[in-house]
Amino acid sequence: MDKIVIEKPDKTKLEALGVNSWPIWQKGKSRFDWSYDERETCYILEGRAEVETEAGSVVEFGKGDLVIFPAGMNCVWEIKQPIKKHYNMG
Repeated sequence: MDKIVIEKPDKTKLEALGVNSWPIWQKGKSRFDWSYDERETCYILEGRAEVETEAGSVVEFGKGDLVIFPAGMNCVWEIKQPIKKHYNMG
């Protein structure tokens, strides 16, 4: 299974990806199971979260991070600070 990829993109990369045209998802502090049927790329606008994969690895990310979740991944999200993100599936 592919791993979660996190990077700190610059404005040029965000514009090239068209991030501002992606839908927005937001959620308050919580913990929940999640499965990715397809790849998701998201850009964190606000907040902080931690994701634990089935393999037991834990990844933390927050405001300013571009995060890529691979298709087929099952994980547990724990939102530490309310999250607001742009996201793109596929």
